[in-house]
Amino acid sequence: MPSVVISGVRTVETHWIPLRDGRKLAARLFLPEDAEENPVPVILEYIPYRRRDGTRSGDEEMHLFFAGHGYAGARVDIAGMGDSDGLLGDEYVRREQDDALEILDNLCSQPWCSGVAGMIGNSWGGFSGLQVASRRPPQLKAIVTSCSTDDRYACDAHYNGGLLINDNFGWGGALFGYSALPPDPAVVGEDRWREMWKGRLDDHKNHAAEWLKHQRRDAFWKQGSVCEDFSAIECAVLTVGGYLDGYTQTIFSLVENLKAPAKGICGPWGHKEPNYGVPGPAVGYLQECIRWYDHWLKGIDNGVDRDPDMRLYLMDHASPHSHMDFRPGRWIGLPQWPAKQVGAKTFWLNGDGKLGEAQGAGGIQPTISSPLTTGVQGQEWCPYGQGRISAEGARDQRADDGGSLCFDSAVMASDLSLTGISKIRLRVAADKPQAQICVRLTDLAPDGTSALITFALLNLTHRESHEFPTPLTPGQLEDVELSLKPVAQIVPAGHRLRVAISSSYWPMAWPSPERTMLTFDPAGCRLDLAVLASEEGLVPVTFGEPLWAEPRPVTVKEPARQLRSLTTDLPTERTELTAMSDDGRFVIEETGTEITSWRRKIYGITDNDPASCATTVTCHEEFIRPDWNARVDCEISFSCDRHNFYARGWVKAYERGAIFAQRDYDEVIPRDCM
Repeated sequence: MPSVVISGVRTVETHWIPLRDGRKLAARLFLPEDAEENPVPVILEYIPYRRRDGTRSGDEEMHLFFAGHGYAGARVDIAGMGDSDGLLGDEYVRREQDDALEILDNLCSQPWCSGVAGMIGNSWGGFSGLQVASRRPPQLKAIVTSCSTDDRYACDAHYNGGLLINDNFGWGGALFGYSALPPDPAVVGEDRWREMWKGRLDDHKNHAAEWLKHQRRDAFWKQGSVCEDFSAIECAVLTVGGYLDGYTQTIFSLVENLKAPAKGICGPWGHKEPNYGVPGPAVGYLQECIRWYDHWLKGIDNGVDRDPDMRLYLMDHASPHSHMDFRPGRWIGLPQWPAKQVGAKTFWLNGDGKLGEAQGAGGIQPTISSPLTTGVQGQEWCPYGQGRISAEGARDQRADDGGSLCFDSAVMASDLSLTGISKIRLRVAADKPQAQICVRLTDLAPDGTSALITFALLNLTHRESHEFPTPLTPGQLEDVELSLKPVAQIVPAGHRLRVAISSSYWPMAWPSPERTMLTFDPAGCRLDLAVLASEEGLVPVTFGEPLWAEPRPVTVKEPARQLRSLTTDLPTERTELTAMSDDGRFVIEETGTEITSWRRKIYGITDNDPASCATTVTCHEEFIRPDWNARVDCEISFSCDRHNFYARGWVKAYERGAIFAQRDYDEVIPRDCM
C-alpha cells in the first residue's frame, strides 16, 4: 500500500494549550507552511495515547496528509496522559469534554486557523468527537468518527446484552498500564516530570474494577452516551467502521437517528481506520475525510452531501478462518437508511431442529445446558485486524455448534443477501434465577463447515431493561428479543442457514453464577432476517486507493508479534486462552527514544464450574534514552464465586531500574444480576 511524501508542511513538536484552571495540555501541530498568511480549518484528534511517542508515526501518516491538503492538524493528549497536566480520572469523563471546548477555543484563535474546526478519531478519538459534538461548540462543523459508540453500556468494551465481556479486562488492563506512564522530561522539564509521574501514580485506578462496580446502565454509562439525546449533535457526522469490529451497531444507529447530516461507511474490517483495513479491501479513507471536510469546513460543493446514506460492503461467503487478509464482496450504496431495498424474511425455530419458513406443529420443547467452554471458536469481541498470526476471528463453528441447540434451514435455492440488523424472538425458560443466552447465525457449506455470520448475547435478567434487571422465575417461560450484530453478507445458493443457541459463551462473556438449563417453546421462537430484497435504486460506490503520508524514520530493533494459544489441561478440564500482543522494540529517530511494549491476556475456566472463571492481564512498557529511563510493569486479575467478583492488581514504576513507586489493589465487588 502506498505512502506519499508530503511537502510544504511544518510541524510544531509541542504547542501548549492553557486551560482556565491553570493546567496545560500538550499538542503537536501539523501546519501548511503558508497557513499564517492563508488561514485554514483545523482538524483536532483528542486521545490519551501519547502523541510524543505512542501514536507518533500514525499521527504523521494522517495529519501530514491533511496538512498537505490545506488543513491544520492538532493532535492533543488528554489530561493526565502523555505530557499533558492534570489527571485522567477515567475514560470519557465530563471534564474531558469541558477541556475539549477550551482546546477548540485555543486552536481556532490561532493566526493560522480560519476559525472553524473538525474532529477525527478512531476508538477513543471517535468517542471524543461524538461527545464533544453533543456539546455544540460553535467552531465545530463536522466530525469523522470511526470504531466508536453512541451507547457506552450497550455497545462498548464492558457489557454486551447486559453480560460482562472479557474486553472489560483486556482493555481495562491496557488502560491500567497506559495511565501509569510518565511524561517526557524533554517536554515538561527535568524538574517536573517526576512530580507529574508521582501524581499520576497516586491517583492511579484499577479501571476494570471501577467499571465492574456499574453492572447496570446507570448514570455512569449515560454520561457520554450520545444516544441519550441525538438532537444535541448539530454538526455533520461521517461514521465509519467494520463488521468485524465491536462497534458496528453505532454506524447504523447514528445514521438512522441523527437529525444532523450523517453518512455511514461499513466494510469488512476490524478495529482499524479503513485505509489500513483488515480484512481487505482497504480503501482511500483519508481522501474521503478530505471530501467530507472540504464540503462542511470550506463550503466546497463536491457532492458529499448527496452521497448515499450508507455505503456497505456486501461480503461473499468465505471459508471460516481465524484471520483473513481479504474478504471477497462488493460495495453497495443505499440512498437512504433505513433503506426501502431492505425487507424482512422470517424463519421459525421448530421443535424438530429445523429452521423453517413455516411454523411447525409444536409439541417438543427442546433444552440446552451448554459446556462452559462453548464459545472458544468464536471471534474476539473487538478484533483489531493485527495480522495473520493474531487469530482474532471466528474459526469453524462446528465445535461450538456441538454444545448448542441448532436449527438448520433447507438448502437455499437462491442467494440470500443479509443486510442490516436481524432480530430473533425466543420464548425461553431457565431453571435458575439468573441465566444467559447466546444466539449465533452461521452459514453451513455443502462440505459441512459452519462459518459465523453474526451473533447476539443477552443476560436474561436484563430481558426488559439494562437499568432495572429482574431475576427470572425458574421454569417460567419468557418472551425475549435479541438484535443480531449488523452485517451485510450473502448466503449463497446451495448453502443452509443455522441458528445455534447456547447457555454460555466463554471467553467473550463471563458465565452466570450457576450452570443453567434453558428450555424453549418453538411456538414463540422466530428469526426475522434483514435482507436486501431489491437492488433497484442502489447507488454505485467507488473508493480511491488507500493513501497516507510518509512518516518520519523509526528503527525497528525487534519486530512486533501477535500470539494466540488455546490449551486444555485434561486431568482438570481447565481451558486457558492466552493472547500476547507485543509491539516489539523500536527507536523514534527524531527524539532518540527507544520503546518496548507488550501486553498478555489469560482467560481461564474449568468445565462445569462457573466460579472457576478467571482473567489475568499483564503489561510492560519502557522508555530509554541516554538522559531518561522509565519503566512500568503492572497486572490485574479477576475471579469470582456465586456472589462476588474479586479484583486484584499491582503496578510497579521504575526509574533506571530502581523502584520509583508501587501500588497494590484488592477489592470485593458484589455481583448484581451478573
